Amino acid sequence: MIIDFIGAIATGFCLFGVLLLVNRLIGGRFGRWVYPAAVALGMIGYTVWAEYSWPVRTVEGSPQMQLASANEQSVVYRPWTYIWPQVTRLVLVDRSHTLVHPQAEDLVLTQLVFIGRWEPIHVAGVVFDCAAAARVDLGDGVTLQEDGTVAGADWRALAADDPVLRAACEVAEEVRDGRGERA
Repeated sequence: MIIDFIGAIATGFCLFGVLLLVNRLIGGRFGRWVYPAAVALGMIGYTVWAEYSWPVRTVEGSPQMQLASANEQSVVYRPWTYIWPQVTRLVLVDRSHTLVHPQAEDLVLTQLVFIGRWEPIHVAGVVFDCAAAARVDLGDGVTLQEDGTVAGADWRALAADDPVLRAACEVAEEVRDGRGERA
């Protein structure tokens, strides 16, 4: 948050400096009101850019993550979000923590990473069943067996087109291809 504040201040004063230089080069034709307006526009512009680009910057900055879902939100105190909704939360599949057992290839053990704007990051271990379109969260009473199956699981059915399920199964396919078991 402090980095965004510093970025907004720096952008405002950079725009101030550019206008000051341009005004000097053209012989002082700008009115004095231009400078505070430039600072304000620079700060507002940076803030809007930062709020709308953080999901892209977050995903591009984490190549081991695959975007599964983005939660868009519109709020009353930001009326423009009804036209251009703002992403407030991401769900990512961690490629580096995704495993597929050779004896149970339809089951995918992975970590989901939940990132919210101005919120702490949460990580959850999950097993997806790509064939049955279901998931189970790893927790108390859930154990992984040596044959790749899950014991003590309370499976939750998912829609076949669930974006998080699809992303996890795509990453699992990459994992299988990476170890040469499927061509």
